Amino acid sequence: MTTAGTSREPLNRPAAARDAWRSVLADAVCDPAELCRLLGLPAGLADEAAQAAGQFPMRVPRSYLGRIRPGDPLDPLLAQILPRKEELAEVPQFVADPLGEAATACAPGLLRKYKRRLLIVASGTCGVHCRFCFRRHFPYKKTAASQDWNRTLAQIAADSSIDEVVLSGGDPLATPDAQLAQLAARLAKIPHLQRLRVHTRLPIVIPERVTDELLQWLRGTRLTPLVVVHANHPGEIDAAVAAALGRLVDAGVAVLNQAVLLRGVNDSVDVLAELFLRLVNLRVMPYYLHQLDRVAGAAHFEVPEAVGRELIRQLRERLPGYAVPRYVRDEVGGRCKRVIE
Repeated sequence: MTTAGTSREPLNRPAAARDAWRSVLADAVCDPAELCRLLGLPAGLADEAAQAAGQFPMRVPRSYLGRIRPGDPLDPLLAQILPRKEELAEVPQFVADPLGEAATACAPGLLRKYKRRLLIVASGTCGVHCRFCFRRHFPYKKTAASQDWNRTLAQIAADSSIDEVVLSGGDPLATPDAQLAQLAARLAKIPHLQRLRVHTRLPIVIPERVTDELLQWLRGTRLTPLVVVHANHPGEIDAAVAAALGRLVDAGVAVLNQAVLLRGVNDSVDVLAELFLRLVNLRVMPYYLHQLDRVAGAAHFEVPEAVGRELIRQLRERLPGYAVPRYVRDEVGGRCKRVIE
């Protein structure tokens, strides 16, 4: 078992080895034509993707492409990352800010959506641009330009009802460990905080991100660390991802998974059952299965709630209770997620 002060590699190893994940992030494929060429996809898909990427750019790590079936336009992992013409359609009720987050901002990059918790938009960068992302229209550049960390921490310190801070984004783990360690240390000095939660997709799409330095700052304060990862399909969890998740769990970090129910990706009881069992076998608890947030550009991913309820019913018949996540949806102005029964 790896504990908070124990590493599998020396901490004085070369910086290039420590920062391998940053090289992977920087080398992501952002050109739809290159992606289609690498995967042997029809050129017409590249033209279509280039148009859709004008609204929300494409970004995908090269290692993630290795998990996609070459030449298959219907691959469920490809569906999550390749821009499609359907994104350009204007669909009623699908809007830029589907959760009304602008109204919950108490400072730039600081959202108060739920009681006892505050959410910090710690980064505007992601390891992958998921086509269904509910923050695909979020004003990251404007937020970063006006974000004042001293003010943010002062607001958290002034509210003793807050006992948990959630780091979100973008992806908070796109930020270097030294900066995150400093932020965690400053948060730990606020007496009423008890937990630090990190919402991230990087351990799934760039497993190299789970470094010794990451484990050190997660376990290096008095705050209880939780990491919520985001895997939607069992094909996303290869040996490298499994090892990365194992390192987090072995270090004493609680790891949970949230998934989004997506048409053409995981709207099948067989796929979901395989995903959730794969996760629990890796000691990662299925936490939420989200109904799609109605963000502009993602309507083609929506699965009817009635279908989702039936999938959950079938999963309860197949799996132990701890392997079945709560099926939920976020609502504008909601003080908690609504469980869909």
